[in-house]
Amino acid sequence: MLRDSFGRVATDLRVSLTDKCNLRCTYCMPPEGLDWLPTAQVLTADEIVRLVRIGVEMLGITEVRYTGGEPLVRRELVEIVQRTAALRPRPQISLTTNGIGLARLAEPLRAAGLDRVNVSLDTLDREHFKRLTHRDRFDDVIAGLRAAHEAGLRPIKVNTVLMRGINEDEAVSLLRFCLEQGYELRFIEQMPLDAQHGWSRAAMVTADEILAKLSAAFDLTPDQEERGSAPAERFLVDGGPARVGVIGSVTRPFCGSCDRVRLTADGQVRNCLFAREESDLRGPMRAGASDEELAERWRAAVRGKRAGHGIDDPSFLQPSRPMSAIGG
Repeated sequence: MLRDSFGRVATDLRVSLTDKCNLRCTYCMPPEGLDWLPTAQVLTADEIVRLVRIGVEMLGITEVRYTGGEPLVRRELVEIVQRTAALRPRPQISLTTNGIGLARLAEPLRAAGLDRVNVSLDTLDREHFKRLTHRDRFDDVIAGLRAAHEAGLRPIKVNTVLMRGINEDEAVSLLRFCLEQGYELRFIEQMPLDAQHGWSRAAMVTADEILAKLSAAFDLTPDQEERGSAPAERFLVDGGPARVGVIGSVTRPFCGSCDRVRLTADGQVRNCLFAREESDLRGPMRAGASDEELAERWRAAVRGKRAGHGIDDPSFLQPSRPMSAIGG
């Protein structure tokens, strides 16, 4: 098992398939983009599946989520999902995506074994979307959501980051949209993971502010289902059964119950989204390391996990890698 020194066990593996993305969201990267990883440094499909297999068969991983960058731009995505679904015990398989290309790939991914998707959508206004992402792809995202729903990739969760002075006034309209479409909306506090290192606490819309905005239009009651290690605090909307989630990574951290571990597109283990240290699996794997040797390196990486992300600590330093290179 992947147990750290505080007794937490990692069972949820987030795998970044690429650092490339076809949007330029302002809280993630600059309009001109970033220097992408050289192809030779990115894990091959065989290497990804091997490491996921080790995680599932030898280390107790029960859920695998593929992320990016934007995972839909990874050419072998359907193949990787299909091979993951063939593992035993079979893990739950999910995908975090911006939705561009999902209209075309939803059915093939469902047939390959994908269970569900999280789709990022920060606004319902096309002009705001262009301003936020520097791309005119709003219709593609909406089409991707619709295709995922029709393919049965449910529950569909919509991830939204509210930003002060930009889209914070859309909280209520976004929730109404998701309620009408049968999606589960999850608001996420903006985190210090942008490539520009321009994040500031003062500009962040907090969980408390989000809940206040929603409570002005809806009756929210805490969900009585056990939260467990889930990052979102969930609330019944107008008595349910519909729910909305709020992920207060900064102001309401859930580090004490965290069960996640991350694998970057270039084969580095990260035991926390905000970690500044990484443990290399790609190098030893390409040098001929056995499955057991790789598993032990992975165990050692997780054993060193800190008690919390430390954003409130005056000594906190933002990770050198941005979100697009870490994987969500």
